[in-house]
Amino acid sequence: MDYRRIIPCLDVKDGRLVKGVNFINLKDVGDPAENGAAYSDAGADELVFLDITATIENRQTMLDAVKRTVDRIAIPLTVGGGIRTIDDIQALLDMGVSKVSINTAAVRRGEFIQEAAERFGSERITVAIDTRKSDKLPSGFEVTVRGGTEWAGIDAVEWAAKAESLGAGAILPTSMDTDGMQTGYDIPMTRAIADAVSVPVIASGGAGTLEHLYQAITRAHADAVLVASIAHFGKYTIRQMKEYLAERGVPVNL
Repeated sequence: MDYRRIIPCLDVKDGRLVKGVNFINLKDVGDPAENGAAYSDAGADELVFLDITATIENRQTMLDAVKRTVDRIAIPLTVGGGIRTIDDIQALLDMGVSKVSINTAAVRRGEFIQEAAERFGSERITVAIDTRKSDKLPSGFEVTVRGGTEWAGIDAVEWAAKAESLGAGAILPTSMDTDGMQTGYDIPMTRAIADAVSVPVIASGGAGTLEHLYQAITRAHADAVLVASIAHFGKYTIRQMKEYLAERGVPVNL
């Protein structure tokens, strides 16, 4: 069965799980390993672990926090943040990480995607794309880098298609405009990217209700939904999310 996935996102800063709004105003939510274990036990399909300040601080991913999380879960883990080299990827995969997510380093040097995909397989390489609305680009959405602190001047939809052509096995677009707002995913942006590529697209940024998850899948054509605020703060359980989607006719792994 080709089911739609629910993927909690662990944004990590200084080894702690945090959640912000529009990439700022971060609140401490707890320990990433403990939360990861709870989501794994609760039926999440996968987890994403993002070391959100690694690139800005020009350092590698905090491997100890990743290792503690890997050791506590029984589902695939994708890790992103501060990944710049093939050796960085190798270190994470050796630790038991299933996939890596690359963002700024891929924008800076597209060949990095190709090198990583050839070495490890496309299925292990996700390209994350942080976007913001912009009327200066054809799609209306611009790529941002370095944790959303710099505008790249690149069209987000064009970049997604190029990333796929270079070997990306999945695309993870996050809207800075809707991140943490709980007002819904950026449907036009997500749909434009999903319709421009043939690899799985994971909707990210803005989920606040169960209906938002359904809209991301049916209207934005996402293959999976990333959730953070609505899960971390106990608004809905993973089970409630899946049962809602199943009742609406969306195939999920219950």
